[in-house]
Amino acid sequence: MAGQEEESKNKVSGSEKFVSHGGRVRRSFHVGFAGFMLTTLGSWFYCRLNNAKLRVQQRMIQDGIKNKIVYEGTAIDPTRKHGAQTPPGPS
Repeated sequence: MAGQEEESKNKVSGSEKFVSHGGRVRRSFHVGFAGFMLTTLGSWFYCRLNNAKLRVQQRMIQDGIKNKIVYEGTAIDPTRKHGAQTPPGPS
């Protein structure tokens, strides 16, 4: 039991070990700040690309809806079957 207590007291994080053994506070700060910047920039680029992709999809959908409204019921309607005629109705 005494050995386990000593082991738990000696557990320190990697950055604390780095500072306590080397005394290089400046370098450990730079390493921590670089990790923070990489994480921040990585998430920023991911969100930026994802938003750009969504904007392109939204623009394509809006153009499609606009074209459907403009061409609906006309002779150049792309969804209209060209061979079919209007069904006979009561005249």
